Amino acid sequence: MSQGEAAADAPKPAEEQPAPDGDRKKQEDEAEEQPRQEAWAARRDLIAHGPDFVSTLVGRDQFGQTGGTHYGDQHFHFGGRSKAPAPLSGPVPHTEIEGLKGVFRSCDSFDEALGRLRDDRLVILSGGHETGRRSAALMLLHRLGAEPIRSLDPPASFAALADEVDSSAGYVLCDLVVSRNRPLREAQLLALREQLERTRARLVITVEPSAALGDLSSVRWEPPPAEDMLHAHVTPATGEDVWPGLVGLPAVKEFLTRQHRPDEIRQFALQVVAHHRGEIDEARLAAWGETAVATQVARWLTAEKPVLRDKAFLVSLAVFDKAPYAVTAELADSLFVRLHEIQDPGVRPSIPVFGSSREERLRLAHADGYVTAEATEWGPLEGRFCAAFRDERTARMLLEEVWNLHPSARPALAEWIRKLTDDRRPLVRTRVASAAALLATADLSSAMAHLIEPWADSRKPHAWLTAANALTMAQLLRVPTVSRILHDWCTGDVESRRWTAIRAYGLLGPVHHEETLAALVDAMHRPPSAEADDPENEEVPEEARQLADALELLLLAVRKPVLAALAELLPADRVVRPHALLAFRQACRQAKGDESDRPPVLDWYARAAAAEDAAVTRHLIEFWNALLTDRAHNPQALGILRGWVRGADDDPESESALASLLGALVTTPTNRRRVSHLLTTVRDSRGARSPAAVRLSRRLFLD
Repeated sequence: MSQGEAAADAPKPAEEQPAPDGDRKKQEDEAEEQPRQEAWAARRDLIAHGPDFVSTLVGRDQFGQTGGTHYGDQHFHFGGRSKAPAPLSGPVPHTEIEGLKGVFRSCDSFDEALGRLRDDRLVILSGGHETGRRSAALMLLHRLGAEPIRSLDPPASFAALADEVDSSAGYVLCDLVVSRNRPLREAQLLALREQLERTRARLVITVEPSAALGDLSSVRWEPPPAEDMLHAHVTPATGEDVWPGLVGLPAVKEFLTRQHRPDEIRQFALQVVAHHRGEIDEARLAAWGETAVATQVARWLTAEKPVLRDKAFLVSLAVFDKAPYAVTAELADSLFVRLHEIQDPGVRPSIPVFGSSREERLRLAHADGYVTAEATEWGPLEGRFCAAFRDERTARMLLEEVWNLHPSARPALAEWIRKLTDDRRPLVRTRVASAAALLATADLSSAMAHLIEPWADSRKPHAWLTAANALTMAQLLRVPTVSRILHDWCTGDVESRRWTAIRAYGLLGPVHHEETLAALVDAMHRPPSAEADDPENEEVPEEARQLADALELLLLAVRKPVLAALAELLPADRVVRPHALLAFRQACRQAKGDESDRPPVLDWYARAAAAEDAAVTRHLIEFWNALLTDRAHNPQALGILRGWVRGADDDPESESALASLLGALVTTPTNRRRVSHLLTTVRDSRGARSPAAVRLSRRLFLD
C-alpha cells in the first residue's frame, strides 16, 4: 500500500471530523485568526521547545535544563515506583537475611532509622517502591538482634496490630496504607509501642512518601549511592583488587551516571562479574542498560499496575520529557479519556481533580523534577517545575513500544497527537511534531498516514508547520526516504505539501544547506501557480514568500556559503533572482541578531569588514545594490536603511558599521543621491533630524 493510499484509509484528523454548523464555523474562524508565523520565528520555537536532538540545528545556547544556559539551581530527585511483591505473612526466610547481610550498605537515613528503632522499638520508614525500603527494614531489625523476623500483613484496622506483636521478635509491616480516610493517630502508635515494650519486640513499618502522617514521626528512606551498592554486589565475587579497574570501565561509568533501582543495580552487578570472568564482552555490558529500560517500559504498559490513567501520564511524559510538569499532567488526562473510550466504551471515565500526587507520579515514571526557566515568546519564565525521565532513552522506547506493539492504543494516541496541533502553546505544538518524528523512526508509513500527511493536507497553516517540523526532526533522526519525500513534495502539485516541504527545507538548511538550496532552486523552476501568474495580483504570492522565507533561514543560519551561491545565481538566473532578493530583504528586516543587538545582516557586514573578508562584504554590497536598483524592492530597502540609521542614534558600533556599508554604496551617482536624501530626511521619534543621520552625512559627504 502506498503512503497516499494509507493516508486515505487512516482516521481523519480531529480537526476534520464533522461538527455542528456553529462549531465548524467557530473552528474555521479560529483557524483564520491565527496569524502566519514567520519562518525565523518558527525556527526559534523549534529550537526553544524541541527535544535535545534539535540542538544540531544551531551552535548556541538554548533555554532550559538541556541547553547551554541553565536557569535555577533547585533540584528535586525522587525514587522509582512500580508494583512491588506483596509482603509475606509469617517468618522471613533466614536465607534472605543472610543474602542481604553480604551486600547491604548503610547510609544516613538508615543510621537515623536505626537510632529511632533502638530507642522507641518502632520506626516508620517512608519511601517509594523498589527503592530498597523493605531490605532496609529487614536489616534494621537484624542489626539490633530482633530475631526471628516476621512479616505482617497490613491489618484491617491499625488497632489490631497490638494482637499480632505478641512475642519477642522483629516485625516488618510493608505498604501500610495511611490516608485522610484511613488516618494513623498518635494514640494508636503509643498503644502499639507499649505492647512492643511489653513483649520486648521491635517493629518497622514502611509507607509511601505520600502517606498522610501529619505530625507523626517518620524517617524518609533514601538508598545508598549507586556506586556503593554496585561495589557491595561485585566485590564478593571478584575481590577488592580488581574493583578500581571495573568501576573505570566506560560501560560502568555510564551506568553510574544514571539513577537505578537497587534491583537493577544487582542485575547489572551480575553482568559486571560475567564481564570480569570473560563470559561477555564490553559491548554486551554496555547494551545491558538499554535492555533494562526496554524491560521497564514493557512492564509499565502490560502489567495491571500502573492503572490506565498513570499509563497515559507515562506516554504524555514521553512526549513532553523535560517540559513543565503541569503541561504533561494536563494533557495526559485528555489522552486517558481517549484510551478509556477504547478500553471501556460503556463507562464514562472519572478523573479525580485533586487526586494525583506529583511526587508519586514522578517516582512511578523513574523521573526527576527540577525547577528551571520555561522558554516563552515573552522571554524565560523562571520557577517552572519540569519533569524528565532519568534515562533519556525511556521517552523514545516508550513511544515506539506503544506505537508498534500495542496497536489498540494507536487510534487514541494518533487522535490525541493530532488534536494537540491546535494548542496555542508553541511548546505543545513543537513537542507534538517531535513525537511524530520519533514515531516515524519506528514506523514511517504509519506515522505519515496517521499524522504527517493529514497535517500537510489540512486547511490550517499551523498544521502545515507541524508537519514541516515533524519532517525536519525525522530527517535529523536519519529516517530513511524523508529526503525523497521532501523533494517530491517541494516540486509536486499539492500546494500545502509544497509549503510544508519548503518550510522543512528552510529549517534543515543549517544541517544540509547544499541539498536544501538545490531543492529550493528546483522548486523555483517548477511552472508557476495560477496565483503567481495572475497579472492583477500585486501581492507576493504565498508560495514565493515561503521560498523566500526558506532562503532567509539559510542566509541567516549558514551565511557565507549560501550567500556566495546566491550571489552567483543573482545575475545569471532570472527565476531565482526575485526569490533571492526578497529573502535578503527579509533577512535585513530582522531586528536583532543572535550574537549582537545590531540587526543580523548589519552585524554580519560589520564582522566581515573587521575581519577583512572581502568576499562576504562584496556579496553583501552586491545584494544591497540590487535591492536599491530594483523598483519592487527599492522603497522597502530604503525603509530598512532608515530604521538602521534611527537605531544607530545611541549605538556607536551600529553607526560605524553603517558608515562602512553606506560608504560602499555611494560609489555610484544614483546611490549617492539616494543615500544623501535618506540621511537628510530621517527623523527621530520627536520629529527632529536623527543625530546618527547628521553624523553620517558629515562623514560620507563632507570628508
